[in-house]
Amino acid sequence: MPLLRVDQLRRSFAQTKALNGVSLTIQRGEIVALMGANGAGKSTLVKILSGVLAADSGTVQMKGHSFAPRSPAEAARAGIVTVHQSTDLVAAAGQTVADALLLNRFANRSLPFFVSRAGIRKQAQAMLAIAGFDLPLDRDFGDLSAADRQLVGIARALGNRADLLILDEPTASLSASESDRLFEILLRLRRTGLAILYISHRTADLAAIADRALVMRGGVVVGAFARPIDFDRAIETMIGRSLESARPGERTARGEAVFTLRDARLLPDSPAFDLSLHAGEVVAITGVLGAGKSSLLSSIFGTQPLAQGEMVLDGWRYAPKTAADAIVAGVAMAAEDRQRSSLMPPSWPGNSIAATISLPHLARWYRHGFLFGDREKREADKAIDRLHIKASGPLASIWTLSGGNQQKVVLARWEAEPSRLLLLDEPFQGVDVGARQDIIQAIRSRSDRATLIATSDPEEAIEVADRIFVMDRHGLVAATPDRLAFAPEGLPA
Repeated sequence: MPLLRVDQLRRSFAQTKALNGVSLTIQRGEIVALMGANGAGKSTLVKILSGVLAADSGTVQMKGHSFAPRSPAEAARAGIVTVHQSTDLVAAAGQTVADALLLNRFANRSLPFFVSRAGIRKQAQAMLAIAGFDLPLDRDFGDLSAADRQLVGIARALGNRADLLILDEPTASLSASESDRLFEILLRLRRTGLAILYISHRTADLAAIADRALVMRGGVVVGAFARPIDFDRAIETMIGRSLESARPGERTARGEAVFTLRDARLLPDSPAFDLSLHAGEVVAITGVLGAGKSSLLSSIFGTQPLAQGEMVLDGWRYAPKTAADAIVAGVAMAAEDRQRSSLMPPSWPGNSIAATISLPHLARWYRHGFLFGDREKREADKAIDRLHIKASGPLASIWTLSGGNQQKVVLARWEAEPSRLLLLDEPFQGVDVGARQDIIQAIRSRSDRATLIATSDPEEAIEVADRIFVMDRHGLVAATPDRLAFAPEGLPA
């Protein structure tokens, strides 16, 4: 008897069929990869299994019994725990790491009525021991990096000793060493009988741990692949076309110098380096988590000062003190955590596709504070068509879109006005192969600007960039195959 059996599960949102008859099984003690383009139905399936949504029809059985949880807490009690990609769902600023780890126990009142801080820390430390992570228990959760917030969510899930653990892009914000440690933990837990449904767009992750892969497209499972997984076939099944047709076109010629960084230091004691970016080229900065990639982009965008160095933009000295200064000068940036930095909260007005695109341009588009005309809608319509954004229209809430389509909207924001330098921090995080190709083609189609991308995945850097640099200890060096060898599979052939 399988641990989990899903039969003909269906779920629609208005006229959109998110799930159109999904069927699958998961056995105890196996790791099943779930692959699919953004919008294929993966998130809807996970939300139903997690108790966030109810199915329109179909059945789910867990350990041979009917399973239809009405909340994540009910799903957890039945043996299914989910760690979502967004760390906003893990805990909130103001809570300590120890409190965040025990959040479920506070919610279901499984802790004693009177509990000391020492008792909380002891239980939290025990949960970290199970996960094999080392986190500062008294640190404010809101002050943690994206990687450490993700580790808190994973540690909490593992501490609840679930029968089925669902992981949604768990390594998206983790360094290579943290990812390797997580894989070791998951493989150890699999030997104890834990089943894992692992959702990721990183084939290196899946090759490292998955026993088999299921591919979703159009709300149904369209392919199943046993280990060793043929990822070329799996990806072609996922996107519905050959990989050759999905590759971007020839690289554009390099134009005049747009941006120059001279004798720069990100930290007082870090190595000095130079960097020059040219019109029509895409340059990628890669390296392990914490190497300084985000700091470099933040310094260029005016949100973090350089310890030393001079910046030149189009032949003129460039020294922005704020992000607004950078935008006025023609520098745009999409930060790493798009849900925190680029999107309006779901409960706020102005969270539509059109309003998301227009937000940094309001002063130019609506002078003197008067909102007139349909500039927002026109730009959103163009973006939906150009970037193949899957949405009901320009006024659709950004929160109804998949992660890949959200990222396309963030890119469209900076495509709506001319810029000379575009900075993208982890632009492919949580983005599937098909959406990634749309984004790459949009990035590479512009010859009037330079683009600088920070990515922790060398394969992504190789796929998108004309030139690649590796950042190490906040210093910059030219990329060579041996320097890129920290990737799970090194340089592709």
